[in-house]
Amino acid sequence: MGDYTHILVAVDFTESAEKILVKTRDIAQRNHAKLSMLHVVEYMYPVDYVNDPVASNWVVDDVEMLENAKKSLQEFSTKHNLKNVDLNVQFGRPKHVISEFVRDHHCDLVIIGSHGRHGLSLLLGSTASAVLHAMPCDILTVKIEK
Repeated sequence: MGDYTHILVAVDFTESAEKILVKTRDIAQRNHAKLSMLHVVEYMYPVDYVNDPVASNWVVDDVEMLENAKKSLQEFSTKHNLKNVDLNVQFGRPKHVISEFVRDHHCDLVIIGSHGRHGLSLLLGSTASAVLHAMPCDILTVKIEK
């Protein structure tokens, strides 16, 4: 058996997610590890939500958002011929959701891109940097070249 038993890859459906998933699949196979994929749906209310009567009447269908994300995650998994992968979609802030998932599911490796849809921070990117400091396990950040 390899060093890792349960690997979590956080995906955001960007082009870089393709590269991250290929590396993740290879690491999981070499370690004979369980693989979980997690997509976090991060919804932010309109800026003037509290002060704007029109915006405050805006209704978002949470169920539809989650279902669309689940469908996209399944298609992404199928595209990469992943079998026996645990697919997960949750609402929230990536830093918190990923950390909670790792603790609840006893993951021993998290794989995440060095930047994503939130843009570049100086070194890793805002999500990767936040996750790095919150993890109780090893983290592999895959450097994404522009």
